[in-house]
Amino acid sequence: MQRLEGRVAVVTGGASGIGLATARRFTSEGATVVIADLDEPRGERYAGELGGLYVKVDVTSEQEVQNLYAVTHDTYGRIDIAFNNAGISPPDDDSILTTGLEAWKRVQDVNLTSVYLCCKHVIPYMQAAGKGSIINTASFVARMGAATSQISYTASKGGVLAMSRELGVQFAREGIRVNALSPGPVNTPLLQELFAKDPERAARRLVHIPTGRFAEPEEIAAAVAFLASDDSSFITAAEFLVDGGISGAYVTPQ
Repeated sequence: MQRLEGRVAVVTGGASGIGLATARRFTSEGATVVIADLDEPRGERYAGELGGLYVKVDVTSEQEVQNLYAVTHDTYGRIDIAFNNAGISPPDDDSILTTGLEAWKRVQDVNLTSVYLCCKHVIPYMQAAGKGSIINTASFVARMGAATSQISYTASKGGVLAMSRELGVQFAREGIRVNALSPGPVNTPLLQELFAKDPERAARRLVHIPTGRFAEPEEIAAAVAFLASDDSSFITAAEFLVDGGISGAYVTPQ
């Protein structure tokens, strides 16, 4: 399918995991992709492979976020899609009893404040065009509690979910759609690291997934492509759950 033919998409955290899988999916559907990431070697490599552009950006810096969209618009003359996906889940973000204020603030900056900055500075370009689709990465943990807590991560994703809903309502009549994507656990380097560091904690997560497995990045990318395309033209201010049934489960199959 070429649902995104002629469109320009910016993907933060686009050099790995869900971001990279989405950049590839967007390209396969006809879009030109700008990969925004701190990892310069990977970003340049994959942007080159996909025929797009790499912009090095710290998404917690307002100046660098502004520059990201200015460079994109100067290069291509338009910004149709913004996938605000960059995020972290460091090991020092744990129980509220053990997570320090510095760790709390660092996760909030990367996972929530960056989405605020990206939306703030891409929306004017979309307003000028009279259209656009913004997809913000939240998480199924924004609506569920976990005894294996990552307190700042969970709170940050709840913030992304609420902010996306409000922006979707505010800008709907200007042709700008804003939705939150809420993945379940995804087989990315972040999750693989969790397995390697704490297999018992990881196994406690797996048992709660009705499908009995983690998602692949390409499965999440397919959902992002749908939200970016006109196939979802009447969907805004919504949460799009792609969680293998976790949020609907009480008891999972044996």
